[in-house]
Amino acid sequence: MENGMKYDLCIIGGAGHVGLPLGVVFADAGVKTVLLDINKEALKKIESGQFPFKEKGGDEALQSALQKNNLSTTDDPKAISESKFIVIIVGTPVDEYLSPDFGGIIRLIDKSIEYFRDGQIIILRSTVFPGTTEKLQSHFLKKGKNVKLAFCPERIMQGNAIEELKIWPQLISGFDDETIKEVTALFRNITQADLIPIEPIEAELGKLFTNSWRYIRFAVANQFYMIAQGHGLNYHKIHEAMNRDYPRNRDLPSPGFAAGPCLFKDTMQLAAFANNNFWIGHAAMLVNEGLAKHVIDELKKEHSHELKNKTIGILGMAFKPEVDDPRSSLSYKLRKLAQMECKDVLCTDEHIKNPEFVSLKVALAKSDILILATPHKRYLEINPKNHPGKKFVDVWNLLREI
Repeated sequence: MENGMKYDLCIIGGAGHVGLPLGVVFADAGVKTVLLDINKEALKKIESGQFPFKEKGGDEALQSALQKNNLSTTDDPKAISESKFIVIIVGTPVDEYLSPDFGGIIRLIDKSIEYFRDGQIIILRSTVFPGTTEKLQSHFLKKGKNVKLAFCPERIMQGNAIEELKIWPQLISGFDDETIKEVTALFRNITQADLIPIEPIEAELGKLFTNSWRYIRFAVANQFYMIAQGHGLNYHKIHEAMNRDYPRNRDLPSPGFAAGPCLFKDTMQLAAFANNNFWIGHAAMLVNEGLAKHVIDELKKEHSHELKNKTIGILGMAFKPEVDDPRSSLSYKLRKLAQMECKDVLCTDEHIKNPEFVSLKVALAKSDILILATPHKRYLEINPKNHPGKKFVDVWNLLREI
């Protein structure tokens, strides 16, 4: 630790899904780390040794870091001035016009500008619009702060960050060799995987390309699913036949609701960077966002005017399986569409606590139609044959009814 510095690392946004696992892994590896966040309730839970959200191996790693006295929490921005490295977990979301919004990160920096010190290295970790790192480097200089900017995008799957931070290569970018050298040394504390030097705008685009590619692949699967269904065919049977012992189709995922806080947003950011000439990205958005309406439209065709007398149960409200995060989940879009067409909608989830939700048992008992929206492992226990007279819609084919 450098003279005058209380911490090696300060993570702004340190109580969230990206910042907390990162801070825990660094602290557990011996890096003196402070988590800075305005969410006092989450900080209190962290101090007690509990993750405020689901994370595989999270509580154990957190308790280990706390026992080593390498992890602190605070809501006081003074911690910024007491740290050598600052990681900022604030990205550039898209607004209601699907345009990048730089406001959040600029406001955060300006609000805390007095705490930044010359010589610090600021690492952007969240996905940002290409050119943001350079823009912020200039912004700091205009504010009279001689700091160095780096962009090192997170590359983890939510819920498995503790493990993946240690095994996946990291992209390390900065505007000079010394910055790249120091950031590389920082990340070497937590992984023996490759640390790949790259220009900031290349790293920014690499992250957007990665998430957009995943989003497009899901859209292809969902489009195939809708085409088959539109002709009265079982896509899951076709998909199984296409893939059995045939490796060329190995990269074709199963259909399902492609949602969450990253894939849609990052695809739209890339579209904006491409001056809205990213046609395949826009098409992917229309397909993935349209899957919920497709499900309801198919039910309307099957049940005609009777749908208004039916109760629909939605199984799973999280944006992906085995997490407790509802952000940008298409289950909520599905609920709104169903509420317009049927008598009642019951929602249940195995990991999200919400007083408006019902138990799985109640959803199964009281619903005429059950839509498996999030493939939580618990739903593998459901056998549709044990629920005669009920319609099951399983886009994911979790129940394996082919």
